[in-house]
Amino acid sequence: MTGIPLIDVAALFGAESAARSSVDQALFAAAREVGFLGIRGLPGEVALGREARARLLAIFSLGDADKRRLYRRKFAPENRNVYRGWFPLQPGNLTSKEGIDLGGDVAYGPEVAVNDDPLRELTPLPEEERLPGWRAATAAYYQGMERICAALLRSISRSLGLRAEYFDAAFRRGLSTLRLIRYPARSGAELATVADPGLWVEGQPTRRYLVGAPHTDSGFVTLLAQDEVAGLQARGRDGRWIDVPPREGTLVVNFGQVLEQWSAGRVRATEHRVLGTGVGRCSIPFFYEARADAIIAPLSIDPPNLFTPFQYGDFLWQRITSFVEFRGMQGERVSTNAIGVQR
Repeated sequence: MTGIPLIDVAALFGAESAARSSVDQALFAAAREVGFLGIRGLPGEVALGREARARLLAIFSLGDADKRRLYRRKFAPENRNVYRGWFPLQPGNLTSKEGIDLGGDVAYGPEVAVNDDPLRELTPLPEEERLPGWRAATAAYYQGMERICAALLRSISRSLGLRAEYFDAAFRRGLSTLRLIRYPARSGAELATVADPGLWVEGQPTRRYLVGAPHTDSGFVTLLAQDEVAGLQARGRDGRWIDVPPREGTLVVNFGQVLEQWSAGRVRATEHRVLGTGVGRCSIPFFYEARADAIIAPLSIDPPNLFTPFQYGDFLWQRITSFVEFRGMQGERVSTNAIGVQR
């Protein structure tokens, strides 16, 4: 892998055609061989670019008191929200970021929430008068990302020889998360608090430090809007790290562990990381995720005993509580164990 493919996916949003088939082939090749790609040719109603990012990232302009009202209970015991909400900087870790996780209620309202499951809880949101128009912009962006992810999964489904809508039902009113992230420039004093030797990365002309630890995503499809600051890298099959450059008007696409398993390895979940550059960086990932009660079982084209079926919500909770911003929250959700979670 010498670079990250950039694919024009406009044909995915139209009727069956030779152009759409060509995009299907290119997308599946990238999903199979690289696991990372850039896409352009997106629907006009999907707001991308500097102004669109600035509208969403305006949430970082809130004062400390307003942010604290959005904190997860882990960081503010007086708050009720467990999974959704704000996570502050946590010095001393490989990953150094702050941000907020927003659920489907930002687009569809409280009727999609379920009170007894933190994965489906309401998202704490800033008051409208604090950020006029922010809620509407966020809802529109969330729905636009859902539309793109659905089109990408339908393309992959066609390439697998399945009907295009094979995956649709599992994602209807699912657990998709819109995350707004700020990676501040790390000071020498803060870097000195990190004991993990993996903090430093050898490179040319000088060694660099991490702001986002190497990992693969948990779920299915991730769409990432980057700002102008570089730093994102993906690991190639040969083990080398490849820069994923920011390009205006495009989104970065990568795939998660569950889709890799669900597709019997035909789609690749690729490890990635973020390096610091001495300049603050913001990014907006959207994680397309299935319903908590969606059953992940071998595809109809695969042997039925390929893996033990599991409920997605159980897998997700087990997986995310290993990340620094969720660490220590394992007991906040009771597993259904309806079928059994892959270990």
